[in-house]
Amino acid sequence: MEFIFDLRWDIIWNYRDLFFRGIWITVILTICGYAGGLLLGVFLGLGKLSKNNWIKVPCNLYIDFFRGTPLLVQILIIHLALIPTVFGQSLGVMFSGIAALILNSAAYNAEIFRAGIESIDKGQTEAARSLGLTQGQAMRKVILPQAFRRMIPPLGNQFIALLKDSSLVMVIAVSDILYAAKVVAGSYQRFWEPYLTAALLYLILTYVVTKLVAYVEKRFSNDYIPRKKRERRAAS
Repeated sequence: MEFIFDLRWDIIWNYRDLFFRGIWITVILTICGYAGGLLLGVFLGLGKLSKNNWIKVPCNLYIDFFRGTPLLVQILIIHLALIPTVFGQSLGVMFSGIAALILNSAAYNAEIFRAGIESIDKGQTEAARSLGLTQGQAMRKVILPQAFRRMIPPLGNQFIALLKDSSLVMVIAVSDILYAAKVVAGSYQRFWEPYLTAALLYLILTYVVTKLVAYVEKRFSNDYIPRKKRERRAAS
């Protein structure tokens, strides 16, 4: 264990600006990738539940492809093949990285939405329709609000998974946390310090997100009582 005393944390301090930039880039990648994946995932999840095969089959194929292939391969295909073919040129590594994360996250979020919607008793839909609501109104006003409470934990876990998986965009030279660690390791030919730093930064980010997800889950739980209401009950 003598190597612990030989660690040079000064080299990390010398590259602190690169690591701070890496944190910012990682946060942007995760938020943009997740937000886009959440929106696209809703439509894919609803499409998978559709009775129209022209909608259901493409959604199933999309989900199976992105869930069944490695994210690293998807990033390379999107950056090196898909985007140059569609747009005639590369649109930058950030665009490619965010696009890959959106497309990948959407497939997993779609399954979460599908499972959440199917977990609601069909009687809820029938009751809403009997009150004169259309299928879309019943889904929007009755089913989705109930399903959302059940979807919060898996959606939170997917956000955390995407935060860690975003490190794979380093392969196309996006300057995230892992890229910063690689630059430092290559400059000094020292590997403990930069990669331990990267691991610690990811750990801190995932810990913060875990606490936020736990708060949101508690906030939307059926047993949640607002603070002011608790204080009034205690005083009475």
